[in-house]
Amino acid sequence: MRKKRNEKHKVILPPDLPPELTEEEIEVSDEDLEFVKKNQDYAASVFRIDTKSITKHVKRVANVDEDALEVLYEKRLRKKPVEKQEEGNELQVDPVDALPVKTLDGKLYYRRSKLSDAPENGGNEETMEEDQVDNGVLKLTKAERRAKQKKIKKIAKKQEDVTQAEEVQPTSQAAILAEVVEDLTAEKTFESKKQKLAELGIGLLADPNSNIKSLKEMLQIAKDNDQAIVKLGLLSLLAVFKDIIPGYRIRLPTEKELEIKVSKDVKKMRYYESTLLTVYKGYLQKLMSLEKLPSFQHVVIRCICTLLDAVPHFNFRETLLVVVVKNISSPDDIVRKLCCGAIQSLFINEGKHGGEATVEAVRLIADHVKYHDCQLHPDSIQPFVHLVFDEDLRKAEKQDEHSKVKNKKHRKIKNREEPSQQGNDGRQSTRTKFTEEVVADYRAASLAPDVMKQREMQSDTLSAVFETYFRILRHTMQSLTSGPEASSAPSTTSASGSHPLLVPCLNGLGKFSHLIDMDFMGDLMNYLKRLASGGDHSSEKQSRCLTVSERLQCCIVAFKVMRKNLDALNVDLQDFFVQLYNIVLDYRPGRDQGGLLAEALKIMLCDDRQHDMQKAAAFIKRLATFSLCFGSAESLAALVTVRHLLLKNVKCRNLLENDAGGGSVSGSIAKYQPYATDPNLSGALASVLWELDLLWKHYHPAVSTMAAGISNMNSAQNQVYISIVSPQQAFKDLSLEQESFNPQFNARKINKRKRGSESSQSTLDTCGTIDENEVKEKLSTRFFLLRDIKDNERLRSELDRTTLSLQLYEEYKRQKRKTKKSRNV
Repeated sequence: MRKKRNEKHKVILPPDLPPELTEEEIEVSDEDLEFVKKNQDYAASVFRIDTKSITKHVKRVANVDEDALEVLYEKRLRKKPVEKQEEGNELQVDPVDALPVKTLDGKLYYRRSKLSDAPENGGNEETMEEDQVDNGVLKLTKAERRAKQKKIKKIAKKQEDVTQAEEVQPTSQAAILAEVVEDLTAEKTFESKKQKLAELGIGLLADPNSNIKSLKEMLQIAKDNDQAIVKLGLLSLLAVFKDIIPGYRIRLPTEKELEIKVSKDVKKMRYYESTLLTVYKGYLQKLMSLEKLPSFQHVVIRCICTLLDAVPHFNFRETLLVVVVKNISSPDDIVRKLCCGAIQSLFINEGKHGGEATVEAVRLIADHVKYHDCQLHPDSIQPFVHLVFDEDLRKAEKQDEHSKVKNKKHRKIKNREEPSQQGNDGRQSTRTKFTEEVVADYRAASLAPDVMKQREMQSDTLSAVFETYFRILRHTMQSLTSGPEASSAPSTTSASGSHPLLVPCLNGLGKFSHLIDMDFMGDLMNYLKRLASGGDHSSEKQSRCLTVSERLQCCIVAFKVMRKNLDALNVDLQDFFVQLYNIVLDYRPGRDQGGLLAEALKIMLCDDRQHDMQKAAAFIKRLATFSLCFGSAESLAALVTVRHLLLKNVKCRNLLENDAGGGSVSGSIAKYQPYATDPNLSGALASVLWELDLLWKHYHPAVSTMAAGISNMNSAQNQVYISIVSPQQAFKDLSLEQESFNPQFNARKINKRKRGSESSQSTLDTCGTIDENEVKEKLSTRFFLLRDIKDNERLRSELDRTTLSLQLYEEYKRQKRKTKKSRNV
């Protein structure tokens, strides 16, 4: 049964199709014809095919005569090329919007539609149908016409939507892609230019003679629009120039020298030097153009200062010096420090340029100070302190001057005594000229420095330096006498008021005072006397007066000048002692510099000088009073000075005695006047050093031991300490030690005198009758008092911190506004 069912459900497959053959390959034989004739019954279905209906639906040429059929085919053949031309107007549908059609060959075809397929109105459709009917071609049914119209409308709607979307909503994705592409291209160009700069720089450093043309390419890259590329180019050229610039100054050949025939090596060297010089000039011009822009200022100033420090002997040194001196008083700390460092290196390393750059820099600074009427930052003339002068050249110059004067006198006397001999004089003049020419040629050929030239440069430098210093002193005197309106430019660079350059000027005068000409020494001492007085100290004109530190500096400089020119100077320094006696009372710790006070005490009072007894006593009393009021470092420096004065002036030790009238001093004693302005009129010998008893209980052990040693004058150890250590050294040691000093207040046992004849038993009884409640109350009140004091100290510290932070924030806002204004400009 299963077999029968399987046989019933067997699938009978059709026979295989004959192979595809073209009509030309088909051959009908006689046997085929006989087979068809015999089996006509089987071919009846073929004869029953309605060929007319097939032609009607397939060819769409129904009701057409045979004569018109040929004409119709001809028209179709003519329309085919026209349709091919119209294929260009077809619009391909976006692959995202529609699926493709895949042929048997495996190719994908997307649907296409004409750009102007949709009819505008119904009248056009009727005309199309009439034309089709008139032509007798492609008669469509109603269903086909409706489908076609719907298709045309859909295509028209799609086109309208696409156009509206393009008009209303621009392609944001395309814009984003464009930006990303721009960023990628910018990064690629940046990396490529960076790589190019590195390659060119390495090639130049490896072989500058053959790759000198690369300098022009690097300079061209440094002129790019990108700021980062420009900075990299400037720094790369700086590194290359530092390495390849020769150790001599390049002189380009003249026109006559270019006409002369030279060897290939000389031509190559000339080309190398000319290319190097032209590119170096273009590099400096680029730096000058970018120096005013705030975004490039730091890089440009760094490049200029580095070149001035590395190659001060090379060409265009003057342009570099002008830029550096112009920015030496810049409000920007980085720019100012770079410029001051470059000038300082010029002064120290004179071997690189032979001293010529030093003279030029000093002259430019002097002109800069004169142009700005001394209203510059103190760092502007601070590099003068690093100048080095050869005293041997100075002495030789003076000897030459004396010898010239003697020779002139000798020649005058000789001309008067002897008759004129014209022939001998002519021969002698020719000999001297010849010897001078020989000496000049020898100096040019030898590498030894020219002594005469060095003397001239040193004298020019000294004259420019002292001209600047005296101009600053004169300007300060004018500001003290006529007020702040005397200065045309307001001072914004220093806290010293209208004289910001006075302190570095005084430091320079103290260092180079031995080089000042004696003709100007009297004027200098008069200036220092008037400046040490400090100007007008009234409340209305307080802004004109000098600070305590500046007045102390004037006194110190006056004594330095006097000691270095002791043989040729005879000046009364009593006025400076009077000023020091008054300055001690004006000193305030924290506001003024204690190191200057200690130095003034050392130079004016402790260095080997014998003082008058009245003056020494006045200073002893004033310094002892001073020690009670101020810090431990200042107090120790003052006590060291007091001990030194007491050891030198034995009669002043009467101040340590407690007798009436100051001890056993013979003669009449003037009355003590503590508010006297002159130490000789103070009458300090009539007083007693009661301050030492208070200083004996000072919290710092060094001050207390020093006070005890002075009051007893018996400690040999303290005497050795005083003889070795100066007030200046004592101040430094104690100021450094005080940073880690932690005072410990230990309760000292005080022996009281017994009153009457009280026994120890009575003391024990009184101790036993102490009320504990009273002790607790007293301790609690003191505890709360100490706690309140600590809370007040903490709150004050927090208040100081907040005020400081607010000040810093205000300063930050000001700096930010300045930067914004500079950027807008």
